[in-house]
Order: sequence, then C-alpha cells, then structure tokens
Amino acid sequence: MKKKILSLILAVILILGILALTGCSKSAKQIQIAVPNDTTNEARALLLLEANGIIKLKAGAGITATKVDIEENPYNVEIVETEAAQIPNVLQDVDYAVINSNYAINAGLNPVEDSLVIEGSASAYANILAVKEGNEGTDKTKALVAALESQQVADFITEKYSGSVVSVVENPGNGYDDSVDYDALAGQTITVAASPTPHAEILEIAKEILAARDVTLDIQIYNDYVVPNNIVDDGTVDANYFQHVPYLDDFNAENGTHIVSVSAVHVEPMGLYGGKQTTLDAVSGK
Repeated sequence: MKKKILSLILAVILILGILALTGCSKSAKQIQIAVPNDTTNEARALLLLEANGIIKLKAGAGITATKVDIEENPYNVEIVETEAAQIPNVLQDVDYAVINSNYAINAGLNPVEDSLVIEGSASAYANILAVKEGNEGTDKTKALVAALESQQVADFITEKYSGSVVSVVENPGNGYDDSVDYDALAGQTITVAASPTPHAEILEIAKEILAARDVTLDIQIYNDYVVPNNIVDDGTVDANYFQHVPYLDDFNAENGTHIVSVSAVHVEPMGLYGGKQTTLDAVSGK
C-alpha cells in the first residue's frame, strides 16, 4: 500500500514538473513588444497593434489605454513599457518595438522604409508649438508661429523626410505675420525647447526666416518629454516644439502646468519595427 502511495506521489511530482517546464517553455516563447511608457503614446502604440490584429483592447479604452486594457492576446505578446527615447536602444533585445518617428529618425531608422507597419491617419497626434498660457498673443509667439507655418518649412518637411514626417499646415504663408511689429522685435531672442529630430531641424528653417528680420531664434535641444514643458511653464524659455495635444493635455492635468498649443505643425506616423523578429509572421498566425 505504501509503495502505491509513494508511486502516486512520484507520479504527481513528475506531472507537476512537466507542467512547470511547459510553462517555462511558453514563457520563453512569449513575444516581447516595447512601447512608450507615457500614457498617451502607450495608448497610441496599443491602438496601432490593435489595428493590425496583434491584440484587442477593451471597448472604449481609447487614448488612455494601457496594457491592462488588453482584452484579447492571441499571440501571447508581452508589452514592455519603456521610456520613449530609449526604445531604439532596446530594439535589438525585444521581438518588436513601437517607436515614435522622431526617435526612430534620430536612431538612423527610416519610418517609411524600415517599419513593418506604420500609422495611417494620425492627425490627432500632430506635433505642436506650445507656450505658457497667456503668451499666445505676444509678438514673439506670433512671429514664431508664422515662421513655422511658412511655405519654406512645409517644403523642407516634404523634401527632407519623404513621408516620415508630414506637414499639417493647410495654407502655408510667407513666414511673416502682418500684425507683428518686427521693428520692435528686432534684436530680441526667442527661445524654444525642442527634440533633436525632426523638431530642431525644422526650427532651423524658421530661424533663417526670423533672422531676416533681425530676430534670433535660440533652439535648445532636449531628449525627454518632461523638461521642455517645465521650462516653458516656469518662463525659462518662450516655447517648446516636441509633443502632440493629447500628451500636453495629460501633462497639464498631472502636473498642474498651464501650457497651450498655438500651432499644429507636422505629424510623425508611429511605426512598429522588428527587433529579434524581422517579419510579422510571429504575430500574424503564420
């Protein structure tokens, strides 16, 4: 009798061991996808994955979705929340990554040619020029808006980025605002915080336009999404250019800042890039 009980116990232990190994095997095969860890961009990334049949989100998750809102996960993907600027650096360590185009371009990736899938219409995520509330009507702000909404900038975006960055300015102007007193503005400096690519590059065109009226544009480059808003809110710089409205709204709500959009300049389609995987086969049922 004791032998039978002992045999039964050993059999149970063996079965549990097999199940444990099976679980480890499944975990090892889990597909990792890195996504931005800030609220609005994570949701945007998840919506891109959903649009391509990789996951399904709960109804109504929308632009505040996080990985806890994933309702169906047929390919057993693991969402790896990562600081947006660092995702290109971890691409080689994960199966896939959803990367903001500014960081992709800065890392030497071409969003149109190198991404496996890319956003279609992303107008809700147009990148904006933002200033502290109350400064919307200053000559500095209006002069910078006019320069960024110029035909020169629109042409530069089209020629430089070939679809990786797209101008959203409907009626580009000549670079100047007739209501601005450029004579009074001459000799002054406008300071703007920006991401390096493509924002700082685009601002170089605006800098040339303003220089023709003896106005200096001081472009200060930052690689994160927090400092540029803080230094606009505390008055250290006049404006920033790096974010979209959903992110700004979320930032204001969380931090008690008072920053507003004064111009939508361009959109950067977000893309899904291959890391360890070079095709979509692992998440397409093939």
